[in-house]
Amino acid sequence: MNKLKPKFWLGMSASPDRNDGFDIYSLFDHNIASEIRLQQALEEDYLAPFHYFGLSDLSIESNEKENKTGNLQAKFDQIEFEQRINHIMEQAKYYGHSGTNGVKGLIFVSSKDEAKRLSEGFNRKGWKTLPLSGDDSQQKREEAIDRLVSDDRSDRLDYLITVDIFNEGVDIPEINQVIMLRPTQSAIVFIQQLGRGLRKAKGKEFVVVLDFIGNYESNYLIPVALSGDSSYNKDNMRRFIQEGANSLPGMSSVHFDEVARSRIYAAVDQAKTNTISLLKEAYAQLKYKLGRIPDLVDYDRFESIDPNLFFNNKSLGSYPAFLMKYEKEFTSRLSELELEYLKFLSVKFGAGKWIDELIIIQALINDGGLVIDQWKDLLIKNDILVTEHTIQVLKSSLSGNYAAGTGAEKMKRIQFVEEETGRISFQFQKMLENRAFKQSLTNLFKFSLNRNKRNYSERYKETKFKLYSKYTYEEVCRLLEWDRPVVAQNVGGYWIDHKTKTYPVFINYDKKEAEEHLQYHDRFLNRYTIRAMSKNGRTHESKDMQTALNAKDQEYSMHLFIRKNKDDAISKEFYYLGEIFASGWYEDQKNVNGKNITEIEYDLEVPVPEELYDYITN
Repeated sequence: MNKLKPKFWLGMSASPDRNDGFDIYSLFDHNIASEIRLQQALEEDYLAPFHYFGLSDLSIESNEKENKTGNLQAKFDQIEFEQRINHIMEQAKYYGHSGTNGVKGLIFVSSKDEAKRLSEGFNRKGWKTLPLSGDDSQQKREEAIDRLVSDDRSDRLDYLITVDIFNEGVDIPEINQVIMLRPTQSAIVFIQQLGRGLRKAKGKEFVVVLDFIGNYESNYLIPVALSGDSSYNKDNMRRFIQEGANSLPGMSSVHFDEVARSRIYAAVDQAKTNTISLLKEAYAQLKYKLGRIPDLVDYDRFESIDPNLFFNNKSLGSYPAFLMKYEKEFTSRLSELELEYLKFLSVKFGAGKWIDELIIIQALINDGGLVIDQWKDLLIKNDILVTEHTIQVLKSSLSGNYAAGTGAEKMKRIQFVEEETGRISFQFQKMLENRAFKQSLTNLFKFSLNRNKRNYSERYKETKFKLYSKYTYEEVCRLLEWDRPVVAQNVGGYWIDHKTKTYPVFINYDKKEAEEHLQYHDRFLNRYTIRAMSKNGRTHESKDMQTALNAKDQEYSMHLFIRKNKDDAISKEFYYLGEIFASGWYEDQKNVNGKNITEIEYDLEVPVPEELYDYITN
């Protein structure tokens, strides 16, 4: 390309998204004539379907260590090597391959030493394999490929074992089995390796992919890669693990054995998907594609990383904070206070779970003379449920008074309106004179309002919740319109707000061993019945238990929020499962410390969907 000077360039790449920092898009002035991703190519029958099997590896994970580059490498001196060889060979034979001319496979491993040792082990037990790495000449590689695809050479091979080659730039349509014996450290590389087997060939109906999964921190990248979902949304990852076989187009399928599945779930829970390195990589990929600094809405438009991960990174809090730190072309400057305002709005409302505050602030920006008497009509126009109490809570939120605990004092700095009059605050009005700040607000509001319309517009009954969406303790307090949020530690499984007559119940379904002394037995009996425990020191005659048992008669609404465990490294959210009603069954018990405790049975108004039920209970 440096020598030729044509009037028009037309290029094609199977791997435009790269993790080596090279911008392919710039070679073509960021003009994308057409783009087709793996899922669409499978749907259009351009590729051979694949059958992916996530299998548990036989390594001793407790002694795996992470080196300085973040790569987890199994220590072979901790592994029964022969047992592992047998396990791999048995699984490869069991799951088989397409075609009648024998296996023609690629095996991806982490190191040259591993490739050599595995090859020796496989060859000793009857396979014909050859290790290849970047140290080998092009001539040796081509000769090895010919031996692999040949049906009649006496020295034909069953497998090539590769380390740092064959991820891209090689075309071997005959490949009918791919074995992965390395941790998934990059979704891009995973797809490149999977793609080695997706070319169609005569006599080949599909490719079998065997992924031997150890206890790696990076396992969360497996659902990211297979689903094609680059948002790094953990719920999407979990959903794919649960429903993988149903979510791929065409004849392709995904299966996990139980050990591998549990390892991936654990990795998803522990994954820190909002690290600066991951955010910078996703940002760079989208910027390469666009040829400019991406706006927040571009991330959704091009199905990139979820911008809320920028917001939830504690060192950032907002997208402009990221740009100011890491993008040289972003020349706008924002004050510390302006960044605090943007952080507040991004963290609280960026996901678009509710938009009441955004509607009012947007109106204040357009009309600084907006008064509180106009709020109700404005909200109703935007299809928002409004009462007089709604307005009071909203005024409290916008004047910096809706907070609890250690953050309450800090929130008083964030005032959009005056507490008494509801008019735009002098401080906020002054800040709007900064065009960069005002533009940042506009970009955030556009993104958040789009998210709300897309993800949260279908509300459950007369509530502000969407069934099966996730909410934090504080968000539940706000959406139930309590005067103040309650500190999570004080909630203790449930809380009654007598002013709004609401009674949310929060359940951590899986308990840690350290909590077993509590003898909690919160559990589903089926998809529409759950039993939950009271706080300690309660009997069925206690006030909170009587309210639960007689909620219908007393006109209290009880709502169920549940999460599988507390393990998520980023999010402390609960799935909303709708209203619940005491069935009438209860039992007073004693805990291990001899204190009173009551178990109550509740009926769910809406049965839990099977996939979510299986995820929570299994």
